[in-house]
Amino acid sequence: MPTRSPEVIERGIGRLQERIDALTSLDVQALKNEIMPPELAALSAAIADTLERCFGKETTAYRRYKPATALRPLKSKSYSNEFYFRQEVRENCVRSVALLQDAQRALREDIEDAKHVAPEQIFPSTTLSRRVFVVHGHDDGAREAVARFLEKIGFEAIILHEQANQGRTVIEKIEAQGNVRFAVVLLTPDDVGRSVKEDELRPRARQNVLLELGYFIGKLGRDKVCALKRGDVDIPSDFAGVVWEKMDDGNGWKLSLAKELKAAGHDVDLNKAF
Repeated sequence: MPTRSPEVIERGIGRLQERIDALTSLDVQALKNEIMPPELAALSAAIADTLERCFGKETTAYRRYKPATALRPLKSKSYSNEFYFRQEVRENCVRSVALLQDAQRALREDIEDAKHVAPEQIFPSTTLSRRVFVVHGHDDGAREAVARFLEKIGFEAIILHEQANQGRTVIEKIEAQGNVRFAVVLLTPDDVGRSVKEDELRPRARQNVLLELGYFIGKLGRDKVCALKRGDVDIPSDFAGVVWEKMDDGNGWKLSLAKELKAAGHDVDLNKAF
């Protein structure tokens, strides 16, 4: 998560306090005994929004404190008995307050930490590594075309099988290329496969290519990975949110790749793309 200023963190602490005050002042006796009273629904949504603003969506901290949004009773007997219904709502509110107070303590620690951290030095984009990892399957022509294009526009193409083994496993060789700030993944129809629910075999990329695609998305972020798809390749649903560039015969992919590199902060002369 990006570094936040103490002022921004203080505002987050204040918003959390507003949610805590709303929980402690909630009139449980006035709630209707139903699956999700509107008062609880609104308060739960407000807590979720505040946590997302403070910690970011789906971060480790967000997931730690997300149970604070669970205010409605879960026990089925609560819906047939007013006493049990209100008792469980009170218990949920107490738990939620404790979690939000813990979130406030974590943010206060962030403020203390920020006071003792030197300002981060910002380097110009020209200091970014010019090494680009090329993930490929069995299509040697596609691999060579991408590697030569990268070299043409001033980058060094890192191809795994060209690196010395030094007794390392494949994943260790990948990890050894630490000074890489961008990856190009070639999805070419090298294999065929199907789901057990389907009858027809479909072209697929090599399994190692999909593994390395996931690795570099996790390591660099989706905006630092460009996937080039050649032909009709079946894409796993887990990667449905990834943007693919079509590796067309007209070489339009070269401009697309150059633009992706530029958007990632690299200095790219688009005039060299052709």
